[in-house]
Amino acid sequence: MIAAADQLVKYVVYEHLAPDGHITVIDNLFSLVYVENRGVAFGMFQNHQWIFIAVTLILIAGFIYVIVTRQLHGKLFYTAAILVIGGGIGNLIDRLFRGFVIDYLSLSFFNPVCNLADYCITVGAVLLVISVLLFQKNADAAKAVEQTADTEEAGSSDDEEDSRSTADGENDGE
Repeated sequence: MIAAADQLVKYVVYEHLAPDGHITVIDNLFSLVYVENRGVAFGMFQNHQWIFIAVTLILIAGFIYVIVTRQLHGKLFYTAAILVIGGGIGNLIDRLFRGFVIDYLSLSFFNPVCNLADYCITVGAVLLVISVLLFQKNADAAKAVEQTADTEEAGSSDDEEDSRSTADGENDGE
C-alpha cells in the first residue's frame, strides 16, 4: 500500500507539478517542488542508478530474510518493516522505470526535497531502532527466562523420576 500510494502521488506530481515546478502550500514553511533526484537520500551520490537498484534489492531481501528467520514480533517492528520496505519499493520503482526518483516535498527548515517514500523509510528506520533496542531485548530476556523455567521444570521432573526409581529399587532389595 505504501509503494502504491507513493507511486500515485508521484504520478500526480509528474503530470501536474512538473510543468510549473513549484507550488507554495504554506508561506515560508511548506512547498511542493518538482525535483528529479538521480542520487540517493538527500540527492547524494548522483547518477549511480544501477548501484542504488542493486543495494535497494539487497536491503529489501535482507530485511525480509531477517523478518522470516528471526521471527521478530510486535506491532512496532511490523510497522517499521512495512514503512521501510514500502518506501524502498516506491523509490525502486522510480529508479527502474524513470531512471530517477521524483521528489516533491520541500520544508523550509529541512533543505533537501524529499518524497513520501523517503519519509516512510526514515520513520521506519527510527521505529526499527526503537523496536530492536527497547522491545527486542525485552523479548529476548523473556524468552531466556521462559527457556530457563522450562529447563528447570524438565530437570525437576527428572529428579522426581530418579527419586521414585531409587525408592522403588530400595523396596525391591528388601
